[in-house]
Amino acid sequence: MKNIGGQAVIEGVMMKSPGNWTVAVRDPGGVIHLKRERLKPVPRFLKLPMIRGVIALLQALALGVRAIEFSAGKAYNEEDEKPLSKFSIAVTIMVSVLLSIGLFVLLPLYAAKLLGLVFHGVAKHSLLFNFTDGLIRVFIFLLYVVLIGVWKEMARIFMYHGAEHKVIHAYEEGQELTVENARMHSPLHPRCGTSFLMIVMVVSILVFSFIPQVWPFLYKFLARIVLIPLIAGSSFELLRLSAKMKENSFMNLMIQPGLLLQRLTTREPDDAQIEVAISALREVLKLEEEHA
Repeated sequence: MKNIGGQAVIEGVMMKSPGNWTVAVRDPGGVIHLKRERLKPVPRFLKLPMIRGVIALLQALALGVRAIEFSAGKAYNEEDEKPLSKFSIAVTIMVSVLLSIGLFVLLPLYAAKLLGLVFHGVAKHSLLFNFTDGLIRVFIFLLYVVLIGVWKEMARIFMYHGAEHKVIHAYEEGQELTVENARMHSPLHPRCGTSFLMIVMVVSILVFSFIPQVWPFLYKFLARIVLIPLIAGSSFELLRLSAKMKENSFMNLMIQPGLLLQRLTTREPDDAQIEVAISALREVLKLEEEHA
């Protein structure tokens, strides 16, 4: 059985296997369009533990931009739209990363610094300071998810997110890929990117605690940027471990916060959305067979 991941896009779902990726999108006329591509081989040393998590994150960002570009064109019938160049994709990823750093690294750090001026214990103790920083980061993320969930189009993407998970559950259970089988499953999945973000926020609190509290604000901020690959790599390994050991009582307890967070980023899909997710998964499995 192949390790399958996915992502919800505009009126569709992207599915990724070890060597391929596909996107299925339903246009306004009800027709499902497919995009299928082989993934470029990753050098063996980039598949080593810790390193592979960073590579997987960068790959997910790049594929996500391309999948959303394709889905937007089909969902809005923009047939004449030219595909993004590699430079445009790189710029889009860079801007996204910078915005994420500003919102989820710089803003929580500065807010924790301001709280330290009022509550001196926060400013003096590294663990308390970073715990406060982490809580603020979680609050900002939750607020961000809740606010975008109010947007009607994003709410539909959250429904496709649920469809993606249901279909992957059915596949992992060895069931035939039908709407009826997929509908029975949960829209939550332990390997979801949302759970990964929750693990990242927890791990960051522990890792950032090693940054000396006496350092100037700029040094603390730059240290957080430097430590992002370490946090991403270790969080990725914890996510893989939790998925493999989901029957373990302790590990099952550990994944609950991520599953709770997914209740904000997934919705129950309708049958038509599940059908789109099945189309994407069938296509990526077909590609795996063709290149076996």
